[in-house]
Amino acid sequence: MPGVVFFIKDTAARYVLINQTLAQRCGAKEPNALLGKTAEQVFPSHFGPHYTEQDRRVLSDGSPLSDQLELHLYPGREPGWCLTHKLALRDTQGRIIGMAGISYDLLAPQSSHPAYEKLAAVDGHIREHYAQHIALGELTALSGFSVAQLERLCKRIFQLTPRQMIHKARLGAATQLLSGELPITEIALRCGYTDHSAFSRQFKALTGVSPSQYRDNHR
Repeated sequence: MPGVVFFIKDTAARYVLINQTLAQRCGAKEPNALLGKTAEQVFPSHFGPHYTEQDRRVLSDGSPLSDQLELHLYPGREPGWCLTHKLALRDTQGRIIGMAGISYDLLAPQSSHPAYEKLAAVDGHIREHYAQHIALGELTALSGFSVAQLERLCKRIFQLTPRQMIHKARLGAATQLLSGELPITEIALRCGYTDHSAFSRQFKALTGVSPSQYRDNHR
């Protein structure tokens, strides 16, 4: 499955099993080349530490990472969005003995779904108005669905919750603006964030680096 990354790690966050897709995205010909290494050792410096930090949080207290929207760089330095899940593995006594993770690339929306047209209008509204505050009430009124229905259908058709769709639109715009010379504070305002710190927190949560680090790494 070329759009899916799968791995298992030991309690030191070292790979003990990975699939071919992950090996290829890390520039390795064979999965065995990455075994015994941490994400910090195999990913670029602006991504690896973030992934290892995630791993150690899961391994330390067993808290799972679920549906984490993340921006990755794929071969050719092309950015792309994925959803990541990480889960602690336990022995029969409940002790953490490692972790498993899976990330899958966001696919094209399910245009054949009966609710697609209404949800496409929601998606278009988000992409047009991401620089403004967007309330769930706006989206339910636009689609004619309840909050619960909207959440479920967005997840089914776009693989994202409405809130994740907003984050994706804002951060996608921000990554493009960061290739220019606009001050980061101005970029934050243009992308719907009330202040620089809120923008930086959200940006780092989804990319693993601060806006300034992202700018430096992509020049």
